[in-house]
Amino acid sequence: MKHCGPCISRRVFLAAAAAIILPIGARGASAQDDVDADLLLIGGTIVDGTGGVPYQGNVAVRGERIVAVGDFTAGEIKRRIDCQGMIVAPGFIDLHNHSDRPILREETRTAINYLTQGCTTIVTGNCGGGHVNVADYLAKLEEKPPGVNVAHLLPHGSLRSRVVSGGRRPPTEEELDQMRTLARKAMQDGAWGMSTGLIYVPGAYAQTDELVEIAKVVGTFGGIYASHIRGESKTLLTAVEEALEIGSRAELPVHISHFKVMGRPYWGSVHVAAKRIEEAQAAGQRVTADQYPYIASSTSLAAMVLPSELREGGSDALAKRVRDEKLLPELHREIEQSLGLRDRIQIASFSKNRKWEGKLLADIAEAEKRSEVDIVVEILAEGGASAVNFGMSEDDVRRVMQLPWVATASDGSAKVADQTKPHPRSFGTFGRKIGRYALEEKVLSLEAAVRSCSGLPADILGMSDRGYLREGCFADVAVLDPALLMDRATFTEPFVCCSGVRYVLVGGKLAIADGRPADTAAGRPLRHVVAE
Repeated sequence: MKHCGPCISRRVFLAAAAAIILPIGARGASAQDDVDADLLLIGGTIVDGTGGVPYQGNVAVRGERIVAVGDFTAGEIKRRIDCQGMIVAPGFIDLHNHSDRPILREETRTAINYLTQGCTTIVTGNCGGGHVNVADYLAKLEEKPPGVNVAHLLPHGSLRSRVVSGGRRPPTEEELDQMRTLARKAMQDGAWGMSTGLIYVPGAYAQTDELVEIAKVVGTFGGIYASHIRGESKTLLTAVEEALEIGSRAELPVHISHFKVMGRPYWGSVHVAAKRIEEAQAAGQRVTADQYPYIASSTSLAAMVLPSELREGGSDALAKRVRDEKLLPELHREIEQSLGLRDRIQIASFSKNRKWEGKLLADIAEAEKRSEVDIVVEILAEGGASAVNFGMSEDDVRRVMQLPWVATASDGSAKVADQTKPHPRSFGTFGRKIGRYALEEKVLSLEAAVRSCSGLPADILGMSDRGYLREGCFADVAVLDPALLMDRATFTEPFVCCSGVRYVLVGGKLAIADGRPADTAAGRPLRHVVAE
């Protein structure tokens, strides 16, 4: 097989690094009795999810569990897989995923775009949107198993929509009691915490006190508070302060979703926010974050360019608003100001004009001989579009991923190829973090990158039996070819799977075997055990 230059240089790097990889027996479990196993992964470089130094060893799997790791004597073995030259890691846990609907659909429930990244567990219900009836959602996943394991957060925005009518107002005491009751039921049914989306309607209308009251219920069940905070540009620091306040008052762990700063004028301020978080950690507060390793974000175009008060009522109400001649001057000002903070915007999906999908807003405007603001207004008048926003600094992205409390998460969803041009993170996040940033560019160590994808997210959620390669854990395992591991999805070709993922086990079953899909229905719903 012909290898590209970067792959060859990686082989040289790995050969040089072999001197510091501990040999078999230096780390891991040492079984006194012979170990019988259904599957034995032999001679790989074990990166166990702890952040510790990689070491050479074996991994034995019996049923759905890992029964031995490291140096042990093999007994009766049904199948052996030679992993020499390969990285053996825990299956990755995507803390921030939006597959709430796709994971229930036949065409996307296998989540093959995540399995081919080495991802074995996803967390849904993020950014305040998703299923409120947790019991029903998890029951559907049990009835028709997905390709990956699924944990769920109670989405505050969807909860609020169900209870509070009339939009931009605080809940009545009766409504707040109803939300508390539903939150209690969700936690009893297996939710791992609650999420908020405080730039989205209706989450944007919730005041801090409302969020604290619901979070208190979640905290009593050992759940976390995960937040798409109220601002990720000019108001980043005050938004972080609000999240810390909610966690402190409600007495539960705080997790900040897709930690970043948007807009060239604010680049660098994410490091000030990180220092504030570390101050809170030093004072005893549990605070973590996640990140996708890209300089572009993606959401609805409306959420990018307009404040929540102008988006009230949803896309239909906004479409009427942008046709109102009296409101157009205000809308134009808001849109123009928002566009000025972004390097470029690419239209990801716009059903009313497929020719614009995958094109930059500036290029569309030039071709149409109109202003970018006018193009945005037209799109909003036609029901809106999803878009990709290039608004982050590469330096900020690299520095944030080195923070030991920042996990890796995609902010994507289970997808199959179609005519749209979505963000490539749904296909490339984990291969990009480990292959490009750790192995290729050495922005962080291999063991730190793997930990950010496995042990750290497990710790954040409070999962004790996943995220690590150790005896007794569920056998969610990824075997990676370090010479070939890389994201291949791009902003123009977003549906290309990662290379270099050789084997993936989900609960002891081979979901990817020799680089090809195998058992793609080995996932299960994961229910949070209620804290006593």
